[in-house]
Amino acid sequence: MKFLYFVLGALLSGIMVGRYTSLNSGNLSALMLYLLIFIIGMDIGRSKGLREEIKKLGRISLLLPISTILGSLLGGGLASFLVGTPMKLGLAISAGFGWYSLTGPLLAQYSPLYGVIGFLANLTREIFTIIFYPVVIKKIPKELAVSMGGATTMDSTLPILVKFGGTEITIIAFIHGFILTALAPFLIPLIMQL
Repeated sequence: MKFLYFVLGALLSGIMVGRYTSLNSGNLSALMLYLLIFIIGMDIGRSKGLREEIKKLGRISLLLPISTILGSLLGGGLASFLVGTPMKLGLAISAGFGWYSLTGPLLAQYSPLYGVIGFLANLTREIFTIIFYPVVIKKIPKELAVSMGGATTMDSTLPILVKFGGTEITIIAFIHGFILTALAPFLIPLIMQL
């Protein structure tokens, strides 16, 4: 629980610094992300029996991304129905799978408002994963809870998943995020063309 307070405190501190100073982090956040991914890659490389672990994952490594896609699209469709927006907008936003830096600009090509909504909805997914993954895995299996992070499970939320889900979650989270990251750039424009 202390970690949750640390994350919220860091987020609020960042908001305050960003709002009241002219400090610019530039590429520091990207460099830190690459460093985290590198460290996790080292951890994967040191794993004994990596090949056997991938074989053991087998079906779940494909079923989890498929379930995430279906669940995300269902949620996006339901949300668009509830708030009265076009169905394809809700589906396209949810097809970002948490990849806010892609979803926002892709949807902004159709409407600046769509771009903002897509950006914020997918950023919220990432933030909720960081905050709630440690809580959710107390109720459901940690492997299934990986779906919360969507495409971000191969990069920005991976350190959180590994910290709380254990190193055994690393490979499934990475495969999950990789598949969704590969699909999002094609799926969003495809939905918007419907």
